[in-house]
Amino acid sequence: MDVLALLAEEIEEVRAQGRYRTYLDLERDAELAPRARLHAPEGVREISVWCSNDYLALSHHPAVIEAVADTVRAVGLGTGGARSISGTSVHHRWLEAELADWYGKEAALLFSTGFTANDATLSALGQRIPGLVVFSDELNHASIIQGVRHSRAAKRIFRHNDTAHLRQLLAETDPDAPKLVVFESLYSMEGDFAPLAEIVEIAEEAGALTYLDEVHAVGIYGEQASGRAEELGLRERITVIQGGFGKGLGGAGGYIAAPRAVVDLVRSFAVPFVFSTSAPAALVAGALAGVRRVREDDRERRLLAERCAELKAALADRRIPVVSRDSHIVPVLVGDPHRNKRLSALLLEEHDIYVQPVNAPTVPAGTERLRVTPTSRHTAKDVETFVEALDTSWTALGLPREG
Repeated sequence: MDVLALLAEEIEEVRAQGRYRTYLDLERDAELAPRARLHAPEGVREISVWCSNDYLALSHHPAVIEAVADTVRAVGLGTGGARSISGTSVHHRWLEAELADWYGKEAALLFSTGFTANDATLSALGQRIPGLVVFSDELNHASIIQGVRHSRAAKRIFRHNDTAHLRQLLAETDPDAPKLVVFESLYSMEGDFAPLAEIVEIAEEAGALTYLDEVHAVGIYGEQASGRAEELGLRERITVIQGGFGKGLGGAGGYIAAPRAVVDLVRSFAVPFVFSTSAPAALVAGALAGVRRVREDDRERRLLAERCAELKAALADRRIPVVSRDSHIVPVLVGDPHRNKRLSALLLEEHDIYVQPVNAPTVPAGTERLRVTPTSRHTAKDVETFVEALDTSWTALGLPREG
């Protein structure tokens, strides 16, 4: 068997289905955001970015930049080891203490990525709690899916945001078996919120632990910006809250906030945590600056809310379909992989606007979309320019409109 030829054939099949992933080479500039320089074969040009997860533009905030720069000058870049072997600095401890206080939990734990936070925590819980049954929303992130698989625990998948189905699955499970309900507060490809209050209530009735991924809500919702659970007054009722710094907080890395017993279990037994080099102290310092910024000042959140309201209203006026209008993530529904990629290309080629097309298998076939994400650095004029360009391109491709 020619294995390399087999791999090449598989990639060609992906290309034919319109699912081949392409990447743009961007040069970001703290002064330009939300614009960036695109490096392409034909040269370098400036484009407007409409698909970044840097929702509050905190990666460009002076306080975050200064914290990173000051720390790297003081201590250097790498930590030199895993957390257990010289890789724990005072910066890690300071940030974990801040996170525990932010969420009102006994302890918190940092990870190099948000993906690792989910994978490590869920795998450790499943492997160490005898007979655990995990109940997971069908649209949970790939990191959650991988963590549940690695946990080797029994699993039950409930339909997306379907609390009746969750209740049914719990009722069909041995009442004496330990249970864990895993869900997200905000689903990043759908842009919709989970019915958190209902899920928490159902889990409590069944005696189940709860695990909430707040990655896309952190920094944006709640009086102190810790997420959707805080906004709804549910934070104290959720066992484990997972979050990350790579979206609304403008940095990199992930974390959990949880009872001390959970944190101690993960730091002791989770393979991805124990054997990973710890995050550089400079990144940790930047993350701490981001957390403190959103806890103390809501200016960026207010600007983001204004841009989102303007964008949703303008799309509705032009009858451009969206998957959900719940949140600051606005997925524009195209419904075909080839036309989705063509729409993205047309926006870039003709209007210098970058929105990454999202096709299967990331989303179900037939629901292909442009995942549009305004930021606090976009202006009302930017919104107007974007919607005009999208409207023109939508017409050029003959895409269907609502109503």
